[in-house]
Amino acid sequence: MSEAMLSKVRKLLAQAEDPACTPAESAAFTAKATELIARYGVDRALLAARDPATDPVGDRVVEVVAPYARDKAGLLAAVADPLRCRCVRRRQGSGFAMHLFGFASDLERVDVLFTSLLVQAAHGLAATHVPSGEHPAAFRRSWLAGFAQAIGARLAAAEADAVAGSGKPSVALVLADRSDRVRHRVAEVYPRLRTAAPRRLAGTGFGSGAEAGRRADLGGRGVATAPGARPGIGR
Repeated sequence: MSEAMLSKVRKLLAQAEDPACTPAESAAFTAKATELIARYGVDRALLAARDPATDPVGDRVVEVVAPYARDKAGLLAAVADPLRCRCVRRRQGSGFAMHLFGFASDLERVDVLFTSLLVQAAHGLAATHVPSGEHPAAFRRSWLAGFAQAIGARLAAAEADAVAGSGKPSVALVLADRSDRVRHRVAEVYPRLRTAAPRRLAGTGFGSGAEAGRRADLGGRGVATAPGARPGIGR
């Protein structure tokens, strides 16, 4: 992402995170940051349609560590999918190695968002009371599932708005072609890929996690992929 775009997003996020902001003001700053990131994705896709060398299909591996590694991996997938990237989850010790596929600009957007959202999830969980008598880990897993679902829905809506707002009928076709090319790359690398069975979560935190996801700032400052470099979520 360009430095100019990053600078705009960072300023908006700093304003959104200011304790002096009202909830309405914070939501407005957050919405603008999300809009900028979505528009950036459309702009880069159109540029690459004219000059494919500017935005090649690529991949990278992101290590997701315990605790709650599977839930963090779910959040990464919830961010990646609306941004036209694909994740393959591989078990690695007590965590996962998430193999991401996508165009370079979209992988970059996933990086920016996922780092910020991990921090926000950690803060949100720390501030959320676990109901009396409920197992803390079960509550937190369901909270993270709600958070991830809300984030995914918000990103999908922002992407759709960016496409509609571009005023260019060709955008949808360009993006569909990009998604197909990413799927083909995944199939080349993982020809026998299987879909994981759905999880059954017993905790009651889904609703409060989803509400936190609807309030979250959709932006950040980049991702470090070294082992243990990501912000953690406490036990």
